[in-house]
Amino acid sequence: MSKRDEIAKHDFQSGQRTAKKAAGILVAKRTGFVVPTARQKQNLLVAFAKKGKVVYGKAFDIVKATGSVNLDDLASVEANLHRVTVFEIKSTKKNLRADFSKFFFGLTGAEVLVAQSLKHQFKFVLVNTTTRQHTEIDLAQIFARAKGIYPTWSISF
Repeated sequence: MSKRDEIAKHDFQSGQRTAKKAAGILVAKRTGFVVPTARQKQNLLVAFAKKGKVVYGKAFDIVKATGSVNLDDLASVEANLHRVTVFEIKSTKKNLRADFSKFFFGLTGAEVLVAQSLKHQFKFVLVNTTTRQHTEIDLAQIFARAKGIYPTWSISF
């Protein structure tokens, strides 16, 4: 493995650890965030697909429901899908302002497509794992706040 590959792998693993820590912070706040199990995620994917909504399983990390939704039961998810919002976590451990200004992060094509498909039922949650602050933001708000957008293609062999 080349030095560049080792650095990329370390950065990816570090990012995964930060996102996992961010998910734990969100759940611990007891504001309705839940990290879905594989089965729960599958139920969400099926329920959205039945409504003609495009959702990629890797395009969201955590969910929030208003009211009672049994994510383990497909029928409950289908009946209460309007109560569910799925979120992609964007996390940092850098010391940023509370409004996350100067936060630099990437969006995947899948995340953008899912955000466009689900509209108000998809948001990003920005989490600072150092300060434990978070903010929920949708795609339109991201583009409205963006000071710059730098498109890239990520390639994996």
